[in-house]
Amino acid sequence: MHALSHNALTLLIVQFLVIIGVSRLIGRGAQWLGQPLVIAEVLAGILLGPSLLGWLAPGAMDWLFPASSMPVLKMLSQVGLILFMFLIGLELDPKLLKGRGHASVVISHTSIIVPFALGAGAALWLYPRLSDPSVPFSSFVLFMGVAMSITAFPVLARILTERRLLSSRVGAMTITCAAVDDVTAWCLLAFVVALVRASDLMHAGLTTVLAMLYIAFMLLVVRPFLARLGARVASKEGLNQNGVALTLMMLLASAWATELIGIHALFGAFLMGSVIPKEGGLAQALAEKLEDVAVVLLLPLFFAFSGLRTQVGLLSTSDHWVMCGIIIFLACAGKFGGSAVAARLTGMRWREAGALGILMNTRGLVELIVLNIGLDLGVISPTLFTMLVVMALVTTFMTTPLLRWIYPPEEMARDQVSPTPVVEKVEAQPFTMLMCVSHGHSGAGMVTLGRALTGAPQEPSQLYALHLIRPTERASFHLRHDPEKASGDSLTPLLGRANGLGMQVRPISFVSAEPALDICRTAEAKQANLVLLGWHKPLFSRTMLGGTVHEVMQEANTSVAVLVDRGLEHVRRVLVPFIGSAHDRAALGLARRLLQHASAEITILHVTQSEGQHGHSGARPLVEKLFPQGSGTVHFKVVAHDSPEEAALEESRRGYDLVVVGVGAEWGLEDGLFGLHRERLIGDAPTSLLVVRHPTPAPAAEATPETESAGKLTASNVAS
Repeated sequence: MHALSHNALTLLIVQFLVIIGVSRLIGRGAQWLGQPLVIAEVLAGILLGPSLLGWLAPGAMDWLFPASSMPVLKMLSQVGLILFMFLIGLELDPKLLKGRGHASVVISHTSIIVPFALGAGAALWLYPRLSDPSVPFSSFVLFMGVAMSITAFPVLARILTERRLLSSRVGAMTITCAAVDDVTAWCLLAFVVALVRASDLMHAGLTTVLAMLYIAFMLLVVRPFLARLGARVASKEGLNQNGVALTLMMLLASAWATELIGIHALFGAFLMGSVIPKEGGLAQALAEKLEDVAVVLLLPLFFAFSGLRTQVGLLSTSDHWVMCGIIIFLACAGKFGGSAVAARLTGMRWREAGALGILMNTRGLVELIVLNIGLDLGVISPTLFTMLVVMALVTTFMTTPLLRWIYPPEEMARDQVSPTPVVEKVEAQPFTMLMCVSHGHSGAGMVTLGRALTGAPQEPSQLYALHLIRPTERASFHLRHDPEKASGDSLTPLLGRANGLGMQVRPISFVSAEPALDICRTAEAKQANLVLLGWHKPLFSRTMLGGTVHEVMQEANTSVAVLVDRGLEHVRRVLVPFIGSAHDRAALGLARRLLQHASAEITILHVTQSEGQHGHSGARPLVEKLFPQGSGTVHFKVVAHDSPEEAALEESRRGYDLVVVGVGAEWGLEDGLFGLHRERLIGDAPTSLLVVRHPTPAPAAEATPETESAGKLTASNVAS
């Protein structure tokens, strides 16, 4: 281990492993709490620094992050920041800044002026207490104003997309105001950096003039050249390595130029990304190539480096914590209060105005970048840096829960999913089926089953195909994401097969960070009688009914079925293993629909524990009630077997098209979030399976003919 600490390359590799591993581990917990990944990465950096690791195990921290490794860590984190600021510029669409209405002008300006004024006012009080006398008062005031005015544009875009607010009035207004804030804040910060670095006012003025000339050069010379490059990318196969190399050289040159001018290399990276045309595909191609390396590999180093500089132990007195609380209060009052009041005065409802204010109060990673610049320049002390990092964490962490309170999930589901059309003068309620499609391969079997369950024209039915898109950490995903286009590959095969069979299937697609809950909310909004899920092999556990399937089965207020599709093309012979549970009765109910709507031949396999007729004496009358004489071809078969699972598996090998079976331990099918038990019926059956779970208790409002029959069966004594 001693030799390891003196090997710079090996130590750097270990640092990478620890930083990325801890960030992703905490990230899982952050996502479970509904928080953006940036919260986890900031916390991971702080936990690896003196605030926790250095406090609990100072020897381990000194070994993992010795002082000699800090210059390398800092330089690599700066390279990551240059790439990240370039990506932020790529996401900043100039269309967001043009043609803005009166409301967005008022809100965006107010969301900058009010927090800037409060930050400058707080500087009057903080300067004698937390600043070094050598720091110019003007620089300190301006920096505090900028630090309070920041809005985290990338984090905001992610939250808006996950909450499906990006296309709403609130989302469009918020993203516009955040774009204006970003540009204004970086321009103000560039001026502050120029003022701090300049030896006198004349040099500061010269730096400002050079910066303006450089911006003009980028807009008038570089941007037209990049537009031609973008046109070549669009007309050919895509962005090749020469194009990436040329763009990266221009990015580094821009960062170098702004560093020489005196306004920081990050501003040059941001400007380079901003001037790249968003049409033609160049911006998106660059983002897709650079984001993973920048965000997953290099950016966590910046968080770790920031965490090493964040020392919560510096807030050692009650006065320090009071100051920190006041800073948090002023930050929220300026950003949330200013934005919300301005939005209300422009005509928004209080709910909309409050949501906009909460979103604008998100600071995230961008605030951390600004604070590190201030600490590097010596404008703020390590103690004030720690207070402002705590403020950035608190304001980012509070965004999601407050937004969830302002816009609860139920209301969001109603906004995104149109109500079920009212069917006039129809005695029976339409049978509604929600097919949840995760990928294109699972759609064909679902359509076959959907037709078999709803094929009779005399009974009204409604079929919906739901595709949920999981969000990624990529910023480019959120601003240029088209749910309809993204879901095309998954829903097109299903919709094409449905059209070929003369079926009407209505597609639904949106981004979801909580797929199980959103499936249940959509099913409730559509008043679905059956939620049909696809199936795929799990990555780690051995249970097929785990993860999202388990969560849907637990939360749904209606019947849930999982289709294990092994090439289901028609439904002619159906096997229903039966013992008598509520889930078995739900399986019988679906079998009755298959009998009525697809004229399927149904075989009911009643498994008993002993020989003779005792086992089915109570079961046969129940089956006869559900399948009266003349309703179709129904075979009732009784088998005595010690293992119902094995009996069902043996019967399934007799040439059936589909096995419809209820969830239950007797069949070796128990839904669980995790599982080590292998479900033999699913794994070894040669035919397609439909695994059914009946809700408990069944909602009376959504009763269907089969659930009514199942209810009659429930009241009876089923012998087994």
